[in-house]
Amino acid sequence: MTLEKTVLLWFGQASQAAATHTNLSAVRTDGKVLWLAGDETATVERLVADDEKNPAEYGGEHSFRLADLIRMPGEDPDEEADIEGLARTGNFLWAVGSHSLRRRQIKERHTGVKALKRLARITGQENRQILARIPVVDVDGLPTLVREATVDGEQHHAASLGRRDNLRALLRDDEHLGPFVAIPSKDNGLDIEGIAVHGERVYLGLRGPVLRGWAFVLELRPYVDPADPTRLRLREFEDGFPYRKHVLDLDGLGVRDLCPCGDDLLVLAGPTMSLDGPVRIHRWHGAGRSNQPEIVRGPVLTRELELTYGEGDDHAEGIGLIGPASDGRLLVVFDSPAAARMTDDGAIVADIVRLPG
Repeated sequence: MTLEKTVLLWFGQASQAAATHTNLSAVRTDGKVLWLAGDETATVERLVADDEKNPAEYGGEHSFRLADLIRMPGEDPDEEADIEGLARTGNFLWAVGSHSLRRRQIKERHTGVKALKRLARITGQENRQILARIPVVDVDGLPTLVREATVDGEQHHAASLGRRDNLRALLRDDEHLGPFVAIPSKDNGLDIEGIAVHGERVYLGLRGPVLRGWAFVLELRPYVDPADPTRLRLREFEDGFPYRKHVLDLDGLGVRDLCPCGDDLLVLAGPTMSLDGPVRIHRWHGAGRSNQPEIVRGPVLTRELELTYGEGDDHAEGIGLIGPASDGRLLVVFDSPAAARMTDDGAIVADIVRLPG
């Protein structure tokens, strides 16, 4: 790994109490602003850099409650949404939940039959099943998430996929992914962990399933429902399906995040199961120009960087470009940060790495 420097991320009391700072699952840079999400809440966080071009720290946290912006699918609007990907393009911030199921864990205090019963229990949360596009406007010089806005004379609303286009439901009959929809994420089940937007294309990276070593990226073409501006619909492709599948040879790893870099996609790859590593960044060359389902391998998919990881901690979960793509500088944030990434005064340490070339 080519580590250029580290930066400090400062979170407020509420985020520290909710453990957002130690459960970071998504990041996207936006000029001097950093958008972040943790996988235990239903919020998006905004931090501001001390220096846009050469940041040493991000602070001044502002938390945006998703239920104030979009209709949440769950009965409890504040139940965790497990946001695993953020994308920033045009006048919008995009957010996607994992859409996953989870298996209960056996903890230290659990033994015998009770432990086995926990391991057999599978649960799901409706708030995890969101794909949302939220308007961003300038307020006091900072990009700010709003429910609706008028930009250049055009009205924009925060919008999300409704039940008609629910991704879990759409994938149940898929010949590759359908058998894994009912399987928990950490068991190689369906688990969305990255989003990138390029024009009208929305790419979703799947941590799981990985099939015979091949990882999946879904391509969608969402549009706003003309009958309801708060709802997104999915445009069908030429084959009549509302999504397109691409498979990537990531040496058996799944997708942990996606980041657009010109017409390319940077792919953060890591284990689909509950393992520590390896963790790598690949480049899918020309992804934004693809016009058909792709088998992505060979010279089209190059390995750019190997990232560090810990034993039971320090799992790279999100990447975002710092400055223009030509600079090749990438911010990396970590879930379950190692003790060395947590300062005595409450900051979290993130890495800035440099891509080759």
